[in-house]
Amino acid sequence: CSSDLHRIVDEEQFGPVLPVLSFKDPIDAINLANASPMGLTSSVWTRDEDLGYELASRLDCGTAYVNQMSSSHGTTSSVNWPSQGYKMTGMGCNRGLMGLLEFTQPQTVNRRKI
Repeated sequence: CSSDLHRIVDEEQFGPVLPVLSFKDPIDAINLANASPMGLTSSVWTRDEDLGYELASRLDCGTAYVNQMSSSHGTTSSVNWPSQGYKMTGMGCNRGLMGLLEFTQPQTVNRRKI
């Protein structure tokens, strides 16, 4: 992100941590979040949930939350939803149909008609 911010915001954390930054311009918040080389999960907190969903859809992350946070074992996760990271937070996908497809290799076999 930016060198003028703290490490807690600039680096990926693993643990019960929720850095909170306040912004007047939502585009500034999206640009700052997307400047990070990480992208596992993000959250948007706002009184305007419609705006929250719009902003969350612009985040470069595998999972975006609006007015909530959860771990992969929390109540807002499901084995039917794919889980994946963006950027430097991992490769591939697990859970859901997309996760299952990670373990497949498509093949096309053509047979000549007689």
